[in-house]
Amino acid sequence: MATPWTSAVSPTNALPEYPRPQLARPSLDHPQWMSLNGLWQYAATDGQGTPSFGKSLNDQVLVPYPIESVLSGVQKHADFMVYRRLVDIPASYTAQGKHVRLNFGAVAQDATVYVNGKEVARHTGGYTSFGADITQALRPSGSQEIVVAVHAPVDSANVMVGKQRLKPEGIFYTAASGIWQSVWLEPVAATSLAQLDFTPVASLDGFTVTSKLQGSDAGATLRVTAYADGKPVGEAKGPVGTPLRLTIAHPRLWSPQDPFLYTFKATLEQDKQRDEVTSYAGLRTIGIAKVGGLNRIVLNGKPTFLLATLDQGYWPDGIHTAPTDEALKFDIQKTKDLGFNTIRKHIKVEPARWYYWADRIGLMVWQDMPALPNGHNEKLSDADKAGFRKDVSAIVEQLKGETSIIGWIPFNEGWGQWSIPAAAELAAQIKKLDPSRLVNARSGANCCDTKGDPHAGDLIDIHDYQGPGLPAPDATRASMDGEHGGLTLGVPGHIWPNTAINPYGDVKDNAALNDGYVANTAVLRDKGPGIGVSGSVYTQITDVEGEHNGLYTYDRKVEKVDEGRVRAINEATIRANGQP
Repeated sequence: MATPWTSAVSPTNALPEYPRPQLARPSLDHPQWMSLNGLWQYAATDGQGTPSFGKSLNDQVLVPYPIESVLSGVQKHADFMVYRRLVDIPASYTAQGKHVRLNFGAVAQDATVYVNGKEVARHTGGYTSFGADITQALRPSGSQEIVVAVHAPVDSANVMVGKQRLKPEGIFYTAASGIWQSVWLEPVAATSLAQLDFTPVASLDGFTVTSKLQGSDAGATLRVTAYADGKPVGEAKGPVGTPLRLTIAHPRLWSPQDPFLYTFKATLEQDKQRDEVTSYAGLRTIGIAKVGGLNRIVLNGKPTFLLATLDQGYWPDGIHTAPTDEALKFDIQKTKDLGFNTIRKHIKVEPARWYYWADRIGLMVWQDMPALPNGHNEKLSDADKAGFRKDVSAIVEQLKGETSIIGWIPFNEGWGQWSIPAAAELAAQIKKLDPSRLVNARSGANCCDTKGDPHAGDLIDIHDYQGPGLPAPDATRASMDGEHGGLTLGVPGHIWPNTAINPYGDVKDNAALNDGYVANTAVLRDKGPGIGVSGSVYTQITDVEGEHNGLYTYDRKVEKVDEGRVRAINEATIRANGQP
């Protein structure tokens, strides 16, 4: 099944954009990075022993599309696989004491990376980025050999897989294994910036700036300058390792109505070496406050109703990987066009450019953690639990600089939740790592087993199909409907083949879908204010494989609803529930 962007993908233009907008080193005049997206040699293996080096592999794969996808050219799962590519690195990349970094956006699930036969990185976790300084492994001249060995057990191991299944059906979908986000090289100083985070201060007149480095931090200083519309509006400087306070002159706040982003230039200096990067962030706060005696979500101190769609981030041509950057932007832009102000990113982590578009277009994001595959299992090993906790921390640390993310959801309906206290434990773990955002300890506290409400976190959240659910805030938490709706309408010619339909509530035609959506949302508009509900999540923005309950078809070619009608009821619902 093709999308409008499938035909635009080729080995020479596979996701060519710089992959990491919040820590960017590209230069238009003198490119300071090299995309390694494109054709790699490929082979499925038995996973035994170290891969062979210096030998061509039999097949090819188009990186960064998962091997099960049609865009990859493989379109078949393997538990074990090897990628190989020869790269010529410009001499300028190692001149004047520079080092070369090899970066991976994400590889599912376990990856071991070799350069010229030397192991340079080993990473576990299918949703987090990683990289390595490969300078010492480089040959003095000639092509450099990069080999990546991958293990992708999908749902045969207790690791984060979200909705991937080796045998997809119903609400579970095709697996997405191997390299599924961009790969690139860049030259950096011996000590360089690995991460920059800008956390808005409570007074909304500046940011706390924190950084992480690659290399020694001895004697290193960091200078950060903030710009608004190209003009400097604040600067901070200090030793690395100490948070900087960056005060902003005449602050302008970020919101879905005005998604204003400050840009930053950061310079790391150590001895006579410099590392320069650009970044961006929006100035906003999110929290819970008493409004009319009830706990409500407040954005920038004002009560705001978070009207969301469920967004699973699957593509018929690329599975976990959108075919192009324009496609990646499409779902976010259409969500905004339909009058929503929030997205629930469901049981998946996206590439950095997805959050960039959410930040820039102006959508708030509930970020789910990808679930373990075993449902409601109280027999997880201690190692399984420790692995999940570690992956949760890694995801929070990686994404906590994203303006659009306003809250974290560690468990959905108890999937992978091993006990009642587990949700409270993970909520506390996340809150300690990131006290600036909300934590919804368990979305769907009323569903779908006996574990129930963990009485933890910032939200009480119920699921109600068709709904919507209307939970009341309690003494310590605001409330939301975490999933509702799901009106099902398949469109002939735009349906994923050979998959049984998983119906939530059939409607006969587009008119019935429009009427049903408006009537469903009108309940939130009319009854929500009196109860004090702070948000809702409609299932869902697009069809996905066997689910036909999207506002768009899975191929993104047919909008099933009247955009004007949907936007009108959505905007009325947000206004009625407290949006200023």
